[in-house]
Amino acid sequence: MKQERIYQVLLGPHISEKATIVADGSQQVVFRVAKDATKPEIKQAVEELFNVKVKGVNVLNAKGKTKRTQRGFGKRNDVRKAYVALADGSEIDFLGGE
Repeated sequence: MKQERIYQVLLGPHISEKATIVADGSQQVVFRVAKDATKPEIKQAVEELFNVKVKGVNVLNAKGKTKRTQRGFGKRNDVRKAYVALADGSEIDFLGGE
């Protein structure tokens, strides 16, 4: 995979309460990914960027909610998330603290 595609596949970490619980309970990390990203692409991108071994990838398409505003109805953007299971001994630290 080309270096440009790696940065197009992974859009960033998804930080939420559920993502934190999943990270603490098991060796998983949640990423926001591109709409057209495949599981092998996501696996390869995470392994190359963070120098870790990936055990598996699960992908979720979350539909955006419809919200009512003063001017009528609006819709939030759809999100595609990847739950990446890391191999034993692998860890990704986004904060970089010692």
